[in-house]
Amino acid sequence: MSYVDCFVAAVPSENKDKYREHAKISAVVFKEYGALQIVENWGDDVPDGEITSLPLAVQAKENETVVFSWVVWPSKVVRDAGWGAMMEDPRMSEENNPMPFDGKRLIYGGFTTLLES
Repeated sequence: MSYVDCFVAAVPSENKDKYREHAKISAVVFKEYGALQIVENWGDDVPDGEITSLPLAVQAKENETVVFSWVVWPSKVVRDAGWGAMMEDPRMSEENNPMPFDGKRLIYGGFTTLLES
């Protein structure tokens, strides 16, 4: 079964085009290091919650949009090696591919695939 990384972030809505460019560059690098698929999603119907919600989780401000992304890897071994290589890749540096959002509010995690249908 595959291995999946997911990411949730609050991006200033005015940075949508910058985010898309950041994601395009990142996707090329992810694929070069073994990722099978990269999916980037711009929030469209992401309700605020009272106790939990995606906007609360990333402390989204009124002028920000929640993005949800995932990367599919063939295995955790490939993912771990890919991440190690990507962190050394100059295309992923802050100078060459700056994050157009507050990275301190980025939520991420790695998941073993349980079911594919």
